[in-house]
Amino acid sequence: MATILPVLGKHPQMGADCFVAPNATIVGDVVMGDECSVWFNTVVRGDVHFIKIGNKVNIQDGAVIHCTYQKNPTVIGDRVSIGHNALVHGCTIHDDVLIGMGAIVMDRCVIHSNSIIAAGAVLLEGTVVESGTIYAGVPAKKVKDLSPEMVHGEIERISNNYVQYASWFADYNHNNFLKQ
Repeated sequence: MATILPVLGKHPQMGADCFVAPNATIVGDVVMGDECSVWFNTVVRGDVHFIKIGNKVNIQDGAVIHCTYQKNPTVIGDRVSIGHNALVHGCTIHDDVLIGMGAIVMDRCVIHSNSIIAAGAVLLEGTVVESGTIYAGVPAKKVKDLSPEMVHGEIERISNNYVQYASWFADYNHNNFLKQ
């Protein structure tokens, strides 16, 4: 069963139709919207500040979502995909964003809507990503603008796919997660 724990009296809250893998960890001041998924070996740690997650967000295997003690919460909009082994820390991610596998998003970064952070990219502290762009590299820089087709073809597609994948585990959630 997933590890879902309160911290200092603050309990994680999840919306309707969410999937949490049996070895995921969600602790503290975490509020998650509807149709979200938290995959295997993922940690969402709202112990030192709050984490707010919108609707249709998928946090893929091995990702870590955290924040900075009394300084920087983590706020994630709707239809955000956070790739395998990504690290998202003390930042703001607006709607319709794809964070690639192994990417690192550091404190006080702001990623505006309809953007992609490439796999392995490192967004240094305080980086602001323009809407409709792709950032890549170490440190990450803008590499190109995104077409509307890319936004709908990739960002939206991946978000919707993960809602579907999570539905495959509906019996697990109903029979196990709800007993906690």
